[in-house]
Amino acid sequence: MKTRVTEMLGIKYPIVCGGMMRVGRAKLAAAVSNGGGLGIMTALSLPTPEELIEEVKLCRTMTDKPFAVNLTILPTIKPVPYEEYARAIVASGVKIVETAGNNPQRVLPILKDAGITVLHKCTSIRHAKKAESIGCDIISVDGFECAGHTGEDDVPNFVLLAVAAEQLKVPFLASGGAGSGRQLAAALALGADGINMGTRFLATKECWVHDNVKQALINGTELDTQLIFRRLRNTSRLYKNSVARQLAVLDADPTKTFEDMKALAAGAKAPAVYAEGDIEAGTWSASAVMGLIHDAPSCAELIERIVNDANDVIRNRLAKIVAA
Repeated sequence: MKTRVTEMLGIKYPIVCGGMMRVGRAKLAAAVSNGGGLGIMTALSLPTPEELIEEVKLCRTMTDKPFAVNLTILPTIKPVPYEEYARAIVASGVKIVETAGNNPQRVLPILKDAGITVLHKCTSIRHAKKAESIGCDIISVDGFECAGHTGEDDVPNFVLLAVAAEQLKVPFLASGGAGSGRQLAAALALGADGINMGTRFLATKECWVHDNVKQALINGTELDTQLIFRRLRNTSRLYKNSVARQLAVLDADPTKTFEDMKALAAGAKAPAVYAEGDIEAGTWSASAVMGLIHDAPSCAELIERIVNDANDVIRNRLAKIVAA
């Protein structure tokens, strides 16, 4: 299965593991890459740039295939040394970077001067075109179905990808709610050069999170997500647990400010969720793809299944429709 993305990134299949804060570590990235996709570690999952360099070294002991590092630039309670992380990525020798969040222009010269291929995630076409214009090589078009920050336009992928195909010149991925072969086939039909999956890779054998988290995804449906911070225009899609519901109530109250929500929304409880398996301990991101998650296979098994199912749709169902 060859597309512009597989050719540019040197991967077997057009499937990318999106950067997931706190989750994207070496073992998962290596497993995705070994399975034929592009594994991605998240830089900010490591406390310091120096520790990121060590994590890249660890990943290299697990795979000889291409892998990438994600650098997400967002407003934070505590300032983040983004330029230092970018220089650490360069020093590590990584040749593919996924940027996300705000405009990556502040780190782009550091990355591009080192010959790094930059994949930028956008939730709108106007931002995608801007990323294209400043030199990003691949765009990950993130629809409203996605986990985490959804943007404020609320445009789902069925429309967003078709518009991207009309207006973008660089290759692009379908991101947000992806997790099946049917969706890969649909994304390719809409003009994308592959898919970017985050939540689906949470429920895999190599992902280090607690089995309770994986089981919650398996048990969940497409209805089990919660949008928060709508009123603050910083919308995020989370797993719908008691904490997310509380935040939604506060968000709907015009007398409440971010200060009233900060303690509930802070990531301090993430270890209790991901490592200890208390899925009610705090907020954690998940997309509507839960409706398509029924097991927790290995990354290689999942990727092969998606590719085989996509091929079946393209060669059999679609080919027969055209023939008829």
